[in-house]
Amino acid sequence: MPVGDREVFVQRFDENPYHRFMGLTVVAIADDYAHLKLTISDSTPTGIGGSVNGGILASMVDMAAVAAVFSKAMPGSEPAGTADLSITYLRQAHGRWLDAKARVVKRGRQLSTVAIEIFTDEGRLCSSGRVLYAMRTAPENA
Repeated sequence: MPVGDREVFVQRFDENPYHRFMGLTVVAIADDYAHLKLTISDSTPTGIGGSVNGGILASMVDMAAVAAVFSKAMPGSEPAGTADLSITYLRQAHGRWLDAKARVVKRGRQLSTVAIEIFTDEGRLCSSGRVLYAMRTAPENA
């Protein structure tokens, strides 16, 4: 996928089998920002009290960070993957959907720091996370 091509990124993101299984779609992407939506269904894995499973929330944090980083990736670079991910579960995640909003806090040549917040359909903050995402020089540009 061409780095920085938002339309192609959104199409491929929404068509990804894992994202489709989760019910995760792109709502909006802008420079250093991404907003993803998880539609909760009967097949959404659940945790304590019927809340959305913590692993699903961690995946939302990771995928929202990736989308924010890809929104404005440097030409000649390619993804190297998540270097670090942390999540804090603030309250159970219930509702019809969840929103993940990611913002690149610092973008470096090789590493970007991304802050992510997950909200319920009532606008209540239920989780927050931080991701360190790595990029590398594409082989054809090395």
